[in-house]
Amino acid sequence: MNNIEKYRVACTLSFGDIYGQIVIWLLVIFLSLASALALMGTSRPLFALVTVGLILVLSLPFLLFAFVTTLLNHIEFSSVDPTTEAASKKVTASGQRPAQSLG
Repeated sequence: MNNIEKYRVACTLSFGDIYGQIVIWLLVIFLSLASALALMGTSRPLFALVTVGLILVLSLPFLLFAFVTTLLNHIEFSSVDPTTEAASKKVTASGQRPAQSLG
């Protein structure tokens, strides 16, 4: 368990990485709704509901797989030297050292 302190985990995922996946899935949703509206005009509107449900049920696993694999590809493990890590913890994010008492 002591080895866990020697690594830093960082997630570099940004919205731009999944933006294309979201746009494609929205296109699939709108196309399924368009096909449902086209089928509503037929004599069997139940086909319209079944079509939308089938498309949603079949597309969700692919969407989740794409999101999860994209997320896992953007998780980074980097090794950290404990001596330099202790020194860098004393410096704040702005690059200034915290105030210390004189006494």
